[in-house]
Amino acid sequence: MRLLLAVLLVLSMVGCTALESLSGITDYFLGGEDNTDPPSELTQYEPEIEVEYLWKESVGSGAGEKFLKLIPAVHDGKIIAADTKGLALALDLKTGEEIWEADTEAKFAGGPGVSDSTVVLGTSDGNVVALNMSNGSERWTVPVSSEVISVPVVSQGIVIVRTTDGRVMALNEADGTTLWEYELSVPALSIRGIGAPIVLNENVICGFANGKLLSLRLTDGKHIWETSIAIPGGRTEIERLVDLVVDPVATDGVIFIASYRGGTSGVLEQNGDVIWRNADVSSYTGMSHDWRYLYISDVSSDVWQLDQRNGASLWKQSDLHQRKLTAPVAYANYVVVGDFEGYLHWLSKSDGRQMGRIRITDAAIDAQPVVVDDVLYVYAKNGVLAALKARLL
Repeated sequence: MRLLLAVLLVLSMVGCTALESLSGITDYFLGGEDNTDPPSELTQYEPEIEVEYLWKESVGSGAGEKFLKLIPAVHDGKIIAADTKGLALALDLKTGEEIWEADTEAKFAGGPGVSDSTVVLGTSDGNVVALNMSNGSERWTVPVSSEVISVPVVSQGIVIVRTTDGRVMALNEADGTTLWEYELSVPALSIRGIGAPIVLNENVICGFANGKLLSLRLTDGKHIWETSIAIPGGRTEIERLVDLVVDPVATDGVIFIASYRGGTSGVLEQNGDVIWRNADVSSYTGMSHDWRYLYISDVSSDVWQLDQRNGASLWKQSDLHQRKLTAPVAYANYVVVGDFEGYLHWLSKSDGRQMGRIRITDAAIDAQPVVVDDVLYVYAKNGVLAALKARLL
């Protein structure tokens, strides 16, 4: 008991430090290698699809063992990816051939965000770096208030950046000057990771560690609305964690957002009204959607299909329980997730059954796969970047 109290005291003193960054201690008390609910072993099944490589390349050292948001971005026939040691690469989307390489000294932690002319990345030492989309040359570097581990968003000549101290900042895409900033206090303890904002109809939508979802005007940061997605409860700081670390997604005027402990919600884009909540499905990895459904990996790495209209659960896939799944991505008639052993799993959209599996590396995959024109792109923590395609057997 004394040891447990000491651990909780340490946790209460670390501010926004991630639970993941204290893994040597928290694995014992909060799950991990000594967890009594271990990762499910992979089981045999009859494959229904064949997965083929289109190409496979390496992007430096990847994210290594750190918990970062280095997710490849696709734009104008290029796929851009970065590693934590300052390497950024632009590859041809179809062939994987290198277009340009930028070897900086930046400690990349979040990104890239892209526009027609700019590639933007955040760093773990509190800088935002902008590179030229055409050749990778540096456009500007500016310091911000703290580390940036969410993916920056570039819209209408404005770069939106989230920092771990609770700030949302708007920078001029041309030169990095600050246009406006908005600050919201964060709890003493929070999950490492910040959901990327999205821009909808001239407004910036972003979630915070206190369980609130906010809408700010893109041009000047004016507060439009805020709503409580999850309300902290419990006696300890750990029990009160309700962080909105998932990237929100939106379609047809509705924003979908999940909380670490507060379930998943549908919110009206116009005024922030919560139109439904599903308290059974919480997440810190993320979700994707198609024309009617949401697909989400929950905190136990079970995959769910939810109805966008009311949040009702339609199926749940538990065969990959506790395998530290990525956020799912909807791909053709499948839902694809990566896991901590470097496997990609193809699930059926209709009922969640396993349809195919391939191991692209022996390192973990924690970045949500990207789908473009029926090709799936995946980036592992050791820097392996691969393009794959699936077909029915």
